[in-house]
Amino acid sequence: MKIIIVNGPNLNLLGKREPEIYGDKGFETYLEELKPKFEKVSLTYFQSNIEGEIIDKLQEVGFSYDGIILNAGAYTHTSIGIGDCVKAIATPVIEVHISNTFSRETFRHQSYISPNAKGVIIGFGLKSYELAIQSFL
Repeated sequence: MKIIIVNGPNLNLLGKREPEIYGDKGFETYLEELKPKFEKVSLTYFQSNIEGEIIDKLQEVGFSYDGIILNAGAYTHTSIGIGDCVKAIATPVIEVHISNTFSRETFRHQSYISPNAKGVIIGFGLKSYELAIQSFL
């Protein structure tokens, strides 16, 4: 099974950015801890702060992978383009958020991805990614 995790803007700063919200662990460190839990899954990772690069990656893998775990960061609430891309591809997408977006600013309550995602996992910290992998299995 091939699954990719796609992270959006500022998620490269995990471990440094607002640790009270996002924790104190960098994503690459977390990913190395996650991979041994799912040895039968080919797990890859992509991160970009650029909307078009995220869309390009989703289109690249969106017809050949078994699953996409997408944390589009702030683009979740602003990018009709990413939402349209999720709708256009064949690979199922699980939308993931580390924090509970509904307990934060009102603008974070809107998602352009959710209507086209297979499911949404919100608010379980980095464990949200593990739950998303489990949902594909």
